[in-house]
Amino acid sequence: MLNAAPAETRPPDPRADLTASLGLYASVARGAFRRYSTYRAATLAGTVTNTVFGCILAYTFVALWRARPGLGGYDLDQAVTFIWVCQALMPTTAIFGGGFENDVQTRFRSGDIAVDLYRPVDFQGWWLASDLGRAGYHLLVRGGAPLLAGSLLFHFRLPERPLTWLVFLLSVLLAEVVSFGLRFLVALTGFWLHDSDGVRSVTLVVAMFLSGMLLPLTLFPGWLGELARVLPWAALAQVPADLFLEHTTGPAVLGPLGLQLGWAAALIGAGRGVQALATRKVVVQGG
Repeated sequence: MLNAAPAETRPPDPRADLTASLGLYASVARGAFRRYSTYRAATLAGTVTNTVFGCILAYTFVALWRARPGLGGYDLDQAVTFIWVCQALMPTTAIFGGGFENDVQTRFRSGDIAVDLYRPVDFQGWWLASDLGRAGYHLLVRGGAPLLAGSLLFHFRLPERPLTWLVFLLSVLLAEVVSFGLRFLVALTGFWLHDSDGVRSVTLVVAMFLSGMLLPLTLFPGWLGELARVLPWAALAQVPADLFLEHTTGPAVLGPLGLQLGWAAALIGAGRGVQALATRKVVVQGG
């Protein structure tokens, strides 16, 4: 009697695994994009708020720069444009919050966070993909509308080089990853505190002032300004806005992009380390 030949086993194909993982995260990002696109009333209200707030800051800057021309290394048109670029970046990078961390906090309170950790998908990767989908929607909708309004209401300084637009979009992507890294670390405090709202409130204030959202960091005096420009919050608004204004051009753009990339890698790595530490023992409210 002939013995059947053993079935040939093939080693797993890492390329197939990578393709499947990328497909999964792309689906998560698309789902988040569609989810936020359904909140049309909230989007309209947020767009109007950004535009009104941008007008208030822009008129304030007009008065300030007319009194102090060239303040911070910006002329009047650049200073006003800086404000509108920051208004476009504010919802995109969730500087004031409102991203994935709201969902994570809800899942901490309900206990569903334990289910998330059992899923056959990376916890950090899932929420990063979701936040990228949210950021993409806000960049196209809530970001584009204030920029258009600002260009119609004020003297606007658009990039003179076509390549600047690509550099700016790359910078916005890195800004979003840095923002996610910061907010992910804050969200992870929920493993110990069960409620990260207090920590989020503190980091919100820090982000408002150290990102350049309210005032360019070049106006900060002495060592404070030098320190603020190399902290991760500068990557959220100050760096992309300066690249949009072409304060840095040519090979020199690698400097600010490198700063963003460095902080993105450091924060994502720190998030993975804290996640590994936090998930050794999970305590769920009510159980």
